[in-house]
Amino acid sequence: MWLRYNLLFPMVALLLTTGCGQETPNTTAQSKPELLIYCGITMAHPITAIARIIEKEQNVTIKISQGGSEDLYQALKESRKGDLYLPGSASYRKQHLDEGLLGDFVHLGYNQAALLVPKGNPKGLKADLNNLTRKDLAVVACNPETGSIGRETKRILQKFGNYQAVMDNAVFLTTDSRNMNKALEDGDADIILNWRATAFFPENSGKFDALDLDPAVAEPKKLLLNLLTFSKHPAVARRFMEYAASPEGQAIFRQYGFIDNTKKFE
Repeated sequence: MWLRYNLLFPMVALLLTTGCGQETPNTTAQSKPELLIYCGITMAHPITAIARIIEKEQNVTIKISQGGSEDLYQALKESRKGDLYLPGSASYRKQHLDEGLLGDFVHLGYNQAALLVPKGNPKGLKADLNNLTRKDLAVVACNPETGSIGRETKRILQKFGNYQAVMDNAVFLTTDSRNMNKALEDGDADIILNWRATAFFPENSGKFDALDLDPAVAEPKKLLLNLLTFSKHPAVARRFMEYAASPEGQAIFRQYGFIDNTKKFE
């Protein structure tokens, strides 16, 4: 039985301005084209790093709206503003493609789920999904209706056969990968199922260990960067896509723990 439900849903996406955010507003800055990227929280680090490069190269301002993948899609659908959309799994493109808002795309590599535990693995846990149903362990899970890791958790555990048992064992549900890691860091959880790359982010360095799951259990999920059909700056957006998928962009993704787009898992 769930003891508590995290009240962060629906999530209000975080808006970040890279590069120009610290400058004093002036006429020149205000006249720059401004791109808006909707980015799943897990991919925010590499996308922000690439945004800084493209801002200088193209003399533009880039804003990044972070949040759960489904929340972000609903936000762009409602506002009809923005240029690019990067969810945590290709399933969001498949689900929403018929609505006509997602245009061309590029493949940026893969997300893969893993079990995360506190640094040093103090309880000596193995990479076993049965750990998520142990009554002696505090488990936090993600809502499948808000974040890509929630959807992936449901897919993995339904295939494994213990999804409902894990949900019943969860201390509480949260909305996205960032809040999953916060629960682990705060001691609210002993083990979580989260995107593996998040364990390698600078803010998490030295805090977590990743217990890697077999790709047959946790299939790497394609990351697809989508051009929005209502983009007001499609040429610059396409340049961003091109760079992110290039060897230079892929090196940035690898730096943050992602599997690059040269790998084939199909």
